[in-house]
Amino acid sequence: MSKAMSSEQVTNEENNNITPITTSTPMHMQLQCPSFSRSPLLENGLSKNVMTTTPIASPMRKAINTMQGYLEVTKFDPQEAWLPITESRNGNAYYAAFHVLCSGIGFQALLLPLAFTSLGWVWGIISLTIAFIWQLYTLWLLTQLHESDNGIRHSRYLRLSMAAFGEKLGKVLSLFPIMYLSGGTCVALIMVGGGSMKIFYQTLCGPTCTSSNPLSMVEWYMVFSSCAVILAQLPNLNSIAGVSLVGSITVVGYYTIIWVVSVFEGRLANVSYTTPGTAGADAARVCSVLNALGMIAFAFRGHNLILEIQGTMPSSTKQPSQIPMWRGVKFAYVIIGLCLFPVAIGGYWAYGNLTPTNEGILSALYKYHGHDTPKYLLSFTSLLVVINSLSSFQLYAMPVFDNLEFRYTSSRNKPCPRWLRSGIRAFFGCLTVFIAFALPFLPSLAGLLGGVTLPLTLAYPCLMWLKIKKPRKYTSMWFLNWGLGCLGILLSILLVTGAVWSIVITGMEVHFFKPM
Repeated sequence: MSKAMSSEQVTNEENNNITPITTSTPMHMQLQCPSFSRSPLLENGLSKNVMTTTPIASPMRKAINTMQGYLEVTKFDPQEAWLPITESRNGNAYYAAFHVLCSGIGFQALLLPLAFTSLGWVWGIISLTIAFIWQLYTLWLLTQLHESDNGIRHSRYLRLSMAAFGEKLGKVLSLFPIMYLSGGTCVALIMVGGGSMKIFYQTLCGPTCTSSNPLSMVEWYMVFSSCAVILAQLPNLNSIAGVSLVGSITVVGYYTIIWVVSVFEGRLANVSYTTPGTAGADAARVCSVLNALGMIAFAFRGHNLILEIQGTMPSSTKQPSQIPMWRGVKFAYVIIGLCLFPVAIGGYWAYGNLTPTNEGILSALYKYHGHDTPKYLLSFTSLLVVINSLSSFQLYAMPVFDNLEFRYTSSRNKPCPRWLRSGIRAFFGCLTVFIAFALPFLPSLAGLLGGVTLPLTLAYPCLMWLKIKKPRKYTSMWFLNWGLGCLGILLSILLVTGAVWSIVITGMEVHFFKPM
């Protein structure tokens, strides 16, 4: 018995003195081995998280890291997939270039030669150059503000404004300009497109059209809006990329034809470049200059659609949406610059103070060169204007469609059915054609409307950058954005004041329900 007890004690002592066998492989190499499992030989101080972590070099870990990076930069709202702007997120830099080019240039810039009549050569070119650089900088700001640091994507201008300034102040500052730049632009496009349809028909048909019973202007508006509503049945913003491509080609085409023909035909016989005004009429002169600056500001459009266009793109940490978006913006604005400056400079050189106040250089082309320009070229120009107006209508109507469908999806918590979506778009087409018929004098308010919408283009992006990005005080970006933001607000106030004063002094022909 004693021998057994002593043998047992010896065995326990030997077991206590045994040193655990350890592998020669370093610990961090063990933890990275895919087949390595938890062992009692490991130290108890190791964390469970370390032990159960997916191996760093494994394909699974790479996939998880990629997905985590994607989810970190983007937070998804299920309702976004039901709305026409963000329904499809497979856009790219090419789509962005088509949309920006089609929406960034249009009939508003045809008034640039008219603005030069008040500013003259030097100040006209300087003002146009400064405005071009300024609005290109604010475009860059908007593309940077699209995705916030907490992963929220601001795919609508109004949402970004509310995030920066607060819900109430954001709506007060941005709602009316956005509504006008969407619905109001569609009304103006009906006027321009319907009028160009009439000119195309009359030019192509010749004198025989006047002897028959031609369509009235209201009927031409209805023809144009019917075509626009049919084209508006395309479901979302990405689906109209081909329409934007056609619109981009046509706008570059008719801009080129207009300024080339105007320059080729030469200056008019009695053209003058002296700025109008009489001695002692300083107030009227100042108002005329401010109204001209409003026309230049009105020529640059599309800022209310930049965030919407960027919202159609996918985004990740490796490829954020701002990279392809800015690439498309740069390409589009190179072409826009090559269109705007020749139209402004060439048109003012050809027509001077004789530039018509209605539709600017386009009306001048038909008025002064309608008889000595080939008929096929005039009719082709009108056709290009019609096609571009139809294409631009789709882009500018999309925020309205999106907002109306948002009301439905918010209340019903389900996507808008196809029949209701078609009904909404048909209703909007009828409403815009009614406004075009009821208020045919809207193009005469270009200076005033340019002043009202100017902060959306030149001021608010700078102020939103300051509110969201919060740059360090007294740095170059801090000074630049505060300066441009305050200057944009001040310029807007001056432009609105000058436009109202100019209307009071010079008067304006107002006729309701009587389109020319």
